[in-house]
Amino acid sequence: MNAEISPDALYESRLTALTRLSQGKVRDIYAVDADHLLIVTTDRLSAFDVVLPDPIPGKGEVLTQLSNFWFARTADIVRNHLASLKLEDVIRDPVERATVASRAMLVRRLKPLPIEAVVRGYLIGSGYKDYQATGGICGVQLPAGLPLAAQLPEPMFTPATKAAIGDHDENISFAECAKLIGTDLAQCVRSLAIRIYTEGAAYARQRGIIIADTKFEFGLDEKGELYLIDEVMTPDSSRFWPAAEYRTGISPPSFDKQFVRDYLETLDWNKKAPGPRLPQAIIDGTSAKYRQALTLLTS
Repeated sequence: MNAEISPDALYESRLTALTRLSQGKVRDIYAVDADHLLIVTTDRLSAFDVVLPDPIPGKGEVLTQLSNFWFARTADIVRNHLASLKLEDVIRDPVERATVASRAMLVRRLKPLPIEAVVRGYLIGSGYKDYQATGGICGVQLPAGLPLAAQLPEPMFTPATKAAIGDHDENISFAECAKLIGTDLAQCVRSLAIRIYTEGAAYARQRGIIIADTKFEFGLDEKGELYLIDEVMTPDSSRFWPAAEYRTGISPPSFDKQFVRDYLETLDWNKKAPGPRLPQAIIDGTSAKYRQALTLLTS
């Protein structure tokens, strides 16, 4: 049974009990102690690498619940960054604690790898553009004549560099990934990412969702041990398609923020900050899609 999702939106967290270290596109990160962090997943939404001015109510709670669900399901595959600390021991004030309780994640401090571990199961997005231009993705050749949204012969690991806020991630080859993090670690990340995606996608398909692609993040502890971090197979880090409506040749309808991207594509906007305001219908529709994905996958 899922926890109830709040109808109220949180654009930015403001905790007085802890020092905020950084603010990403979606997450606010606070220092707890030398070994732990508090991650607050807000309702901010980024599209085309621009943080939009309107939050999506409940989005951060959905992402947190779904990530915790996948962390539990993948615990036998790879360690994850979740810590055993209790929120009430970190934020004493019950009023302040309540503002983030359903969207807070206490985690170990780890060193994030400087890559996004992207896995693609279907030909869509930047992968399709790469395929049209080169006949492959990230230097890996594919069969000719594949249509948009075609299922790939097998899941592909297509890493990307991490971009600063406002910049775009850049797809790189496996060889370039190996140069950044070392060959052995790159091979380990590739193997884990493909396994997590393959098992997660098979489970989701049984629940009526196709996970077309996704991206993972990994980090290292002081001993060099690898951990799964950040978020896992959420509507923010993945493309979720309703299996019943899937067909090739089109960009399928989705449970993720593609709904917002499609709306933004109709505007005269240069895809640079500041982002445009969203109509209430788009906000409500996006919120409903996130919640539906959570329900289908975890109920």
